[in-house]
Amino acid sequence: MLRRDFMSMAGLFFSGVAASPFAASPFAAAAQTQANSAVEQKAKLLQCLGGSWPEPCPLKPRILRTEQEDGYQRLWLDYEVEPGDRVPAILLIPDGITAKAPAPAVAVWHQHAGQWHLGKSEPAGVAGNPMHHTGVALAKLGYVVLCPDALCFEERQDPQGKLKGGSYERFEFLRQVLNGRCMAWKNILDMRRAVDYLVSRPEVQSDRIGCYGHSMGSTHAWLVGPWEERLRCVIGNCCLPTYAAIERTKLLHCFPNFVPGWQQYGDTPDIAGLIAPRALHLNFGEDDHGSPIEEVRQGVKTIAAAYASAEVPERFSYFIEPKTGHVLSPAMWKHVQDTFAKHLRA
Repeated sequence: MLRRDFMSMAGLFFSGVAASPFAASPFAAAAQTQANSAVEQKAKLLQCLGGSWPEPCPLKPRILRTEQEDGYQRLWLDYEVEPGDRVPAILLIPDGITAKAPAPAVAVWHQHAGQWHLGKSEPAGVAGNPMHHTGVALAKLGYVVLCPDALCFEERQDPQGKLKGGSYERFEFLRQVLNGRCMAWKNILDMRRAVDYLVSRPEVQSDRIGCYGHSMGSTHAWLVGPWEERLRCVIGNCCLPTYAAIERTKLLHCFPNFVPGWQQYGDTPDIAGLIAPRALHLNFGEDDHGSPIEEVRQGVKTIAAAYASAEVPERFSYFIEPKTGHVLSPAMWKHVQDTFAKHLRA
């Protein structure tokens, strides 16, 4: 049943559109080349995550307020991802971008850092570390940018106020497990709905959408990438903790990295490899203890092999910065800008 469910979804948008925008594109031939093995692996991954995605409910978006900033508008909004579950988000629209003059778009997944009071507001430039005001930086480069809250962060903390910070995150992870799923399943569902929202915006070129994330946001990027064909380009900064590294170093990491049962089939780089044939770029710091570099160097070989099998080796790239930790350095940011320019603007 699982394989049949997956095959019925292949080529379908999460929003229910009948065909993929890449069906007649250069991506199609490469996708067909790896179809058999990728379908089998994705079917196993879907089972480990928790099973098929539900039919999408109406987004019912609401614009709560609008602010004019230097070179862009900031829209505070929310939309529904599942019945009764609304996601607060911030949309940044560059000045001059309209339905008559649309632009490429980027969804930015925020970091974890044990800062549950922060979510969308950091990449949207409202709070947090200026290093990670990446949504604003991308808006000033001319991209429409969506920054949503992940479950358990900022406005998505315990609505009853009984559990705080990591306690609520642990509760939500365990609640998903009790329902036969995991936190990654829920995160992927929410991110696909974020893409639904971007596609619904008239200012967005719906065939030119990418995503970016730092730290946990990087995990989110390579988690959603295999399931969302509308993402033309996926970029992750400083997060590819392999299960081999987790066991070797006794590494405690955030919940989305742990997909129950997946280790019998592969490791986290095998998930990232399923993004092929669409573009993927990953940045790493050589001294980042959250992604031990020994296993990262092996992991990028695994991903490169998947892209070679898809006959698009040029669509995977990575950058390891020497003597650098868990940061977004100027060199890393240059790779982010160049990769989006290449795949969303060219």
